[in-house]
Amino acid sequence: MIINTGGRTDTVQYYTEWLMNRFREGYVYSRNPLFPNKVTCYELTPEKVDCVVFCSKNYEPILGDLAYITSRFPTYFHYTITAYGKDIEPGVPSIARSMEILKKLSEIVGRQRVSWRYDPVLLTEKYTIQAHLAIFEKMARELAPFVDRCIFSFVEMYKKLAVNMPELIALTDEEKDILAKGLGQIAARYGLRLQTCGTNGDYSRYGIHASACMTLDLLGEANGIRFRKLKHKGMRQGCHCIESRDIGAYDTCMNGCKYCYANKSPEKAFENYKYHDADSPLLLGQLKNTDMLQHGSQKSYLARDSFWGQQKLIL
Repeated sequence: MIINTGGRTDTVQYYTEWLMNRFREGYVYSRNPLFPNKVTCYELTPEKVDCVVFCSKNYEPILGDLAYITSRFPTYFHYTITAYGKDIEPGVPSIARSMEILKKLSEIVGRQRVSWRYDPVLLTEKYTIQAHLAIFEKMARELAPFVDRCIFSFVEMYKKLAVNMPELIALTDEEKDILAKGLGQIAARYGLRLQTCGTNGDYSRYGIHASACMTLDLLGEANGIRFRKLKHKGMRQGCHCIESRDIGAYDTCMNGCKYCYANKSPEKAFENYKYHDADSPLLLGQLKNTDMLQHGSQKSYLARDSFWGQQKLIL
């Protein structure tokens, strides 16, 4: 199975101690967001986890501890660095600082395991098409030698954004095409592989590869292991990623990004943080008497005869 540490919250930035405790103790509890009294236990051991996938906007807190995980598990890292400032992403380091941290991460884990995420792409009076292309070029020039690829997506216009981000300007198909063409041309100049995420739009005419930011081929090539040929179900429309299990929790990310889908409000995340215990198997709180604890299915995706490091994996 694939463990995802950052789909619901920025676990790396705000819950590093808890995350490291979970891997050292070898298990984690995950509360079902739709049925809160249902809790699933996942074993965090090399025998049960094929790959650990990270996604964060600030890896600095975990850089010193990463070797404990990377020496025991195949891994892959998504690093989100966008064009936005504190007006859109108040809890995120500056672009310059973020790029320096990405370079350090790349030096530790290897560029083949690092994707730069430039998403979501959105428009306001400040963040225009021209602004995006100018900032993206500066970042691509500096980051291309340190990343495996760049992944971008256009913002999804869900209802919550109308309240949280009234300054947002809806992207037209023509504007998406202009942006895709510009991003594609810039990526080509710096030899940077560019692909979309979670979109059915075809921008291959601009050298942009289709959506698939967490496939078994990608994870296998990055770690020198082989997976079985399995269909990738995806997490939503336009997504072609392999199924994974997220160990985080919604309404816990304190980055405060205005476009965030994982928080009801920035205030809710700060309110919930007081229930966090770094020693608990759950990200928030403790197991309750009314909770129903079950062991999650952890079927391996690995090929029957696959190698990782010095260990032969025979399933």
